[in-house]
Parts: sequence; C-alpha cells; structure tokens
Amino acid sequence: MSTLTTAKDEAHIFAANRATGTIALSVAAEGGRTRRSKVHEAGSLRVRFPNVTTDALEAVIVNTGGGMTGGDRFNIAIEVGEGARLVAGTAAAEKIYRSNGPDAEMSVALSVAAGGHLAWLPQETILFDNARLSRRLDIDLAENAFLIMAEAVVFGRAAMGEAMQQGFVADRWRLKRGGRLVYADSLRLDGAIADTLGQRAATHGGIALATVLIAPGGEAQLSAVRALEEQFVGEVGISAWNGIAVVRLCAKDGAALRRDLIAVLDALGTTVPRLWHQ
Repeated sequence: MSTLTTAKDEAHIFAANRATGTIALSVAAEGGRTRRSKVHEAGSLRVRFPNVTTDALEAVIVNTGGGMTGGDRFNIAIEVGEGARLVAGTAAAEKIYRSNGPDAEMSVALSVAAGGHLAWLPQETILFDNARLSRRLDIDLAENAFLIMAEAVVFGRAAMGEAMQQGFVADRWRLKRGGRLVYADSLRLDGAIADTLGQRAATHGGIALATVLIAPGGEAQLSAVRALEEQFVGEVGISAWNGIAVVRLCAKDGAALRRDLIAVLDALGTTVPRLWHQ
C-alpha cells in the first residue's frame, strides 16, 4: 500500500510542478495603425510590444520559465482583425529539455480576417536529447488575408557538442482558407532520431530544419527564392500550388539554418524581428 501511495504522490507532485502558459491576443486596425484589442496572459507565458515605426504592430512572446520539459503545456491564440497587420515572434529560441515520459505540448492557433496581414516568426525550437514535443498549428485565413510563417527546429546544439540522439517529435500543421482546408503537413520522429536524420533519404546528417509557408503564394515567391540558389549554405527548395508557397530548408547546424532562413525571408519581402539578431 505504501508503494502505491508513494507512486500516486510522485505523480501528483510531478503534475503540480509542470509549467502551463496561455496567451490570447487579438489586434485591430484603427486610424491606419494596428492596436491591441485584447491581451490575456496566464502562467509562464507573457507577450510584450516593442515600439516600432511601421504601421504593423510587433508582439514578442516570452517564456519566463526559460524552456519546456515533459508535461508542460502552452497554448497561444492570435487573432488579426480586418485590415490589421501583426508581426509576432519569440524573445529567444524555445528549448525543449529531456522528459521522463510525458510530452511537452504546444498548441498555436492563428486567425487572420479579411485584408489582415500576419507574419508569424518565432525563433527556432531547440530539442535536447530525450526531449519529447507534441505541437500543433491551426491557421484560419479569410479569402483575402495574407500569412507568412516560419518555424525552425534544431536537433541538439552542435556548437556546445550536444546532440539529440533519442526522443520524440510530432508536428502537425493545418491551414484553412475561407473555411476550406488547403494545406496539411505532419512530421513524426520517434526513437533513434539521430539515426533517422543521418539517412540519405532524410537529411543526410543535417540537424536543423525549417519550413516557411506563404499564403497567397506563387510564381513571384518561386522566382525570388530560386534567385538566391548559389548563396545558400544549406539545402533550400520551394514549391507553389493552389495559391500557396512552401519553402523547405535543411542545414548542418542552427547557425547555418538561421543564415539561410533570414535570406529567404528577406527575398520574400519580410524583415525578421530585431531580436533575431541579438
């Protein structure tokens, strides 16, 4: 009986000490500028608004806990009103530390109304050995809304000699335009991740990956990115279909990936937040 009680107590203590965080942000266009209309923060997530000189509002998400581990749960919901413009990102790279079993869970919901413009540009997510991450991104765009988003994942920290050998990653993206599903993407890696990435059919040893999604997107984006082909230090490819464009990036480490990712975003007419350069 004492053993069962101890196990229950340990489970209760573990659950009580897990981090949770919530951000619910909505912005609206007023007098040619974008302003906050609702800001809700809870747990270990905060959102700050640096002074900017453009008509777009900038939102910076801060994780006061300094990272995530198994059992942590974060939820972010952002709504961009009609004609509003928002650039949203994170203050630093998000670190996912080792887990003794449960997943770190992250849910991001992005909604952009007619004529709205959203740039979702968080800094990279860094996965440590034996980390477990389950993430979902749900995007809802009006027919004439604009979205550009970039998400990067780095498996370990090469500069620190830290590799991610084992772990779990599940990443699910769903994009709807006008209520209709137009893009679905899922990634799942489980177990010996380093061995999987080392395969030629995967990343051939590259540990840094990113995806850029542009909607609407088409021939203009294809031409802009392909014009930089000789400048990339990693592998970069772009495709466009059904009014969207997707860029895939793979590099040997996080520094190389960031260099290429900034170049891609610049070619697409998007300036990364200043915190990316600090």
